[in-house]
Amino acid sequence: MQVTHSIFKFIVLPLLLTVIIIGALVQYRAQLLAEQQALLIEESFLAAKRAELKHYVDLARSSIDPLYDSNRNDVAAKNQAKAILQSLNYGRDGYFFVYDLAGNNLVHPRQPELVGRNLWNLTDPQGRHVIRSLLDAAKSGDGYQRYAWEKPSTRIMTEKLAYVVLLEQWGWMIGTGIYLDDIEHTTSAVREHATATLQKLVYISLAAVMAVFACGLALSVREHRLAEGKLKAMTQRIVSLQDEERARVSRELHDGISQLLVSVKFKFELVEHKLASGVAEPRADLIKGIASLTDVIGEVRRISHDLHPALLDTLGLSVAIAQMITEFEQRTGISVKANNTADNLTLPDRETRALFRITQEALSNVERHAAATIVTMTLSFENARVRLVISDNGCGFSVNKLDQASGIGLRNIRERIEHLGGYLNLSSDPGCTTLTISLPVKI
Repeated sequence: MQVTHSIFKFIVLPLLLTVIIIGALVQYRAQLLAEQQALLIEESFLAAKRAELKHYVDLARSSIDPLYDSNRNDVAAKNQAKAILQSLNYGRDGYFFVYDLAGNNLVHPRQPELVGRNLWNLTDPQGRHVIRSLLDAAKSGDGYQRYAWEKPSTRIMTEKLAYVVLLEQWGWMIGTGIYLDDIEHTTSAVREHATATLQKLVYISLAAVMAVFACGLALSVREHRLAEGKLKAMTQRIVSLQDEERARVSRELHDGISQLLVSVKFKFELVEHKLASGVAEPRADLIKGIASLTDVIGEVRRISHDLHPALLDTLGLSVAIAQMITEFEQRTGISVKANNTADNLTLPDRETRALFRITQEALSNVERHAAATIVTMTLSFENARVRLVISDNGCGFSVNKLDQASGIGLRNIRERIEHLGGYLNLSSDPGCTTLTISLPVKI
């Protein structure tokens, strides 16, 4: 422990501090560089968009110039010009709009409900006055303005760059705009690339720290010896469990099947004696012998089922657990409320056997120790994990005493779960004991 403490104090701790400082500086510089690159790319895109918008507006102007240059100011000429602009479209979301100087919408192909409405006070989510700003840009001669507007193809508020010009003779402002979400995607990609670079640097730093920790662990001989001792103890416990299982099967055979077979033997010997003497009718004794033989067959099936249920291989986990619950209720009188939402799920053999044995062990613990009247069981599958929850309303126990001999069954459950990469959560109070199991499953 002294060596480990010295390594941490004089090597690992300074290295950790250095990594933190370097990581902070790298993150700051990477973010700064990413923002600069994003601004350069955005400005380059915007320059191209401005030229494109001016070209579109010039085309729109040329389509109505014959009407406008004819010095006509009548309603018919204006309506004809509106119809022309209404029919002009480009791309998926490109269209032309027209407003008068008071902010009334005259043409809007994608949102016809706006035509005739006064939008002088309209603001976007950032609080910018859209129509006022467009009119100011048109009057100043610059013509370009940014604001947020609903994109027709997605119905989502999106940043937009517009270009507008004035038709002073008619008191109109015509223009069009391009949505800038593609620029946002490009700048996001730049930032993600910078973040990925930062993560690589962080991984390199973490690798150096892990190398130092590995050296420290190599020097900790005591921890290695403890690990070996735990492994030996676990091996010994496995051997003990095997011996206990063999002893249980031996008791089952001796106390159950052996006595039943002796009883069957006596009944058939009595039948043989009656047949040989001819003094009595052996039919009733023969029927009793056959009934006893049926009991023997049932006992053999029960022991075989306890060792490895055939239903588990033939019909799957759900049916095997359902059969186990039925037998448990008949044997103990304890009610089991089961909810299985993973009925159609096919699990690998290891997980299937583990869940069956865990359920068997949990119900056995309830029967022997809980003094419960109701058991609730839920089996579900979500996010590539199987989740088994078993609760009872019994007397409860102290979870902190599981490492003692009385907690062998629950320790076996924990070891099964940890071997398969899952986790166990156990809580117990008088009136409520809950066992929650989660196992990763590859379907």
